[in-house]
Amino acid sequence: MPPERLLPAGAIFAPSDVTQPQFEAKTKGPVTDIVIILNPSAGNRETVRDWQERVESIVGRWPVRITSHAGEAEALARRAVEEGFGRVVAAGGDGTVNHVANGIAGSNAALGILPMGTVNVFAMELGLPANDLFVQLGGIGLDAQAVKETTLAFKRSLGPLSYLISAAHIAARQPPQLLIESEDAPVREGSFVLVGNGRLYGGPFPFFKQAVVDDGLLDVVVFKRLGFLEIIKYLHDVVFSSDIRVPEIEYFQTRQLRVSSEQDVPVELDGELAGNCPVDFQMHEKALPVLSPAASP
Repeated sequence: MPPERLLPAGAIFAPSDVTQPQFEAKTKGPVTDIVIILNPSAGNRETVRDWQERVESIVGRWPVRITSHAGEAEALARRAVEEGFGRVVAAGGDGTVNHVANGIAGSNAALGILPMGTVNVFAMELGLPANDLFVQLGGIGLDAQAVKETTLAFKRSLGPLSYLISAAHIAARQPPQLLIESEDAPVREGSFVLVGNGRLYGGPFPFFKQAVVDDGLLDVVVFKRLGFLEIIKYLHDVVFSSDIRVPEIEYFQTRQLRVSSEQDVPVELDGELAGNCPVDFQMHEKALPVLSPAASP
């Protein structure tokens, strides 16, 4: 089995790049404590069957449980823990990972990932192959609004590009006014806030420059009183620069964070709409055991 390490908010196990005999040889242990929770990308019966056959060809004898409606992955994960499963694998995108993580939080079960979603940012963070608790990132403002306004059909047809198109439509609007409070720091004001557990955001982009996924700290990027068009411009600068030095953007680390607003500002967690402000973030250090590939020598 790949070495186990503890991370603040998640656990990963991704066998999608090996054949079944290789996979069983790598695990070298009983398979009865592993269950797969599959969230198909589409709801029609034929597509669900295709996804199920694809997953079963990878995992072999391990049981596969399929969600039938939005949010069911959390309930299936919680039930799996109650039944004694020690490793619960989320087969889907970042939203599925989020739901399964919440379902097993507080138990001794390890969370696994079989990456099958649109982006799978947390899987990328741990170097896994690609094909309310959050494990990778949260956003308040622009990106959450894009998530809110991107329909499922639009996301299926265009993939990650769908979020960029939605953000472009939102760009001309007046941004919200956010208040950001953290430990041992004055109250800040901003238009858009991103909170990261790891380095990556929006795909394979090292957005949170100082982040270490198991350091017990939240990495926070605050875009100050900027319009959405200005924010989009600075997003490009942040992604492709080695450090954040512009005065319009503030970067800091903290264990606790609160973001509030007098407006109804949406919040997203791991790419899933999670409600509106106010929202409190707190690091639950080493909350879940993690199964991940060994680091390269």
